[in-house]
Amino acid sequence: MTTSTEKSYFDLHITGLGYLNRIREVKPKKGDAFLACDIAALNGPSDDVSYVRFDTRVSGSEAQHLVRRCIQAVDAEKKVMIGFRLGDLWTDTFTYSKGKRAGEQGVSLKARLLFVSWIKVDGQLVYKAEPKPTETDERDPEVPVTSDAQQASAPEPSKPVADAADDAADAPALAVAESF
Repeated sequence: MTTSTEKSYFDLHITGLGYLNRIREVKPKKGDAFLACDIAALNGPSDDVSYVRFDTRVSGSEAQHLVRRCIQAVDAEKKVMIGFRLGDLWTDTFTYSKGKRAGEQGVSLKARLLFVSWIKVDGQLVYKAEPKPTETDERDPEVPVTSDAQQASAPEPSKPVADAADDAADAPALAVAESF
């Protein structure tokens, strides 16, 4: 019997779309600097939209690269809308220091920005992530499973077709992303 010391986790993800704001590099007193941004996520019926503000830490190299590409557009006050996936939601309480709510308690929703699925700048699509195949996508349920002997006779490609398609699809998308 083998025992596993590997921990398992339950993920809670938030998906949505919203406007990207306040892209900044945060340098805490303790720990490493990190990229952060605010997302004003759309919520409710399309004819009466409300916004939920998330203060996010940008996680993952691809998400960081894409958010950094949006800095100029956000600084130029263009409308930058993204499709996103957030994780590790938590709340932080604070006290307003200025304005009409000075002295009042406030709550900030904080999360990690894990994935950017698309980006629009002033309504124009400038980036769209290509879907990645999952384990269930790799085998078509209509195709019968072959035996080991049948699989051994089939030539193996040097690179999986799904990976080659991803590489080809990522190149134009990233080239377009660099133009904004």
